[in-house]
Amino acid sequence: MKRIHLFELEDFPWFPNWIRTCLTKLIVVMHRALGSADELTVLLSRALAASPRPAIVDLCSGSGGPMPAVFEQLQAAGAHPELELVLTDLYPNREVAAQLNQSCIPGLSYALDSVDATSVSPELTGVRTMVGSFHHMNPVTARRILQDAQAGRQPICIFELSDNSLPTPLWWISLPAIFLMSFLLTPFVRPLTWRQFVFTYLLPIVPVCFAWDGAVSNARTYTLADLDLLLEGLPTEGYHWEKGRITGRANKLYLLGLPA
Repeated sequence: MKRIHLFELEDFPWFPNWIRTCLTKLIVVMHRALGSADELTVLLSRALAASPRPAIVDLCSGSGGPMPAVFEQLQAAGAHPELELVLTDLYPNREVAAQLNQSCIPGLSYALDSVDATSVSPELTGVRTMVGSFHHMNPVTARRILQDAQAGRQPICIFELSDNSLPTPLWWISLPAIFLMSFLLTPFVRPLTWRQFVFTYLLPIVPVCFAWDGAVSNARTYTLADLDLLLEGLPTEGYHWEKGRITGRANKLYLLGLPA
């Protein structure tokens, strides 16, 4: 595989949760700027058509990510009036969960119980999504996630903001560019907290973490050829895999698993 399994700071349990939340907010702004919601709406509309019920189970949600915004867009489209979105994580962010669950938005919730993406409870039926999180998984874990969705005959949508098609050394050249990008994205963060502002512009801890994790994310992203290796040997009867690259404001990769 071209993919390199390096470490990202936010992977570590000791990494401060408030910095992780700051990084997630920057990524949400990036998704918004790059039009990810429109692309995810198209992919998830197809996946929902193959789903046993109008529901989305977002895996590895962390601090929320872009899926609540995608959920609003899918609801506005009107094709699934009873659509539900459940955010989940192996280690749920209880602060974000409390905010979402108290928002009383119909159909939107954050599960407080731990959910392992490699062994999702049969009670959580619906389209499984992993947005910008699949690259965190090593090949063994990544394959188990795909196998579990297929064995349960649940649709799954993998969506990556990065595209690991460039020569690996170029990702390290991108470090200063990603560092500077955080200063441009921060004014568009909502809500913009004092921590996000202070530790970006006065003491740039957030930009340093954002630059490192961003460059490493690119190197860790599974290429289309890597995805072929992950899918190798999985049964194809009654289940269809589709992968591709979305070109636009940025190159993005997706993998769709659809039951027949």
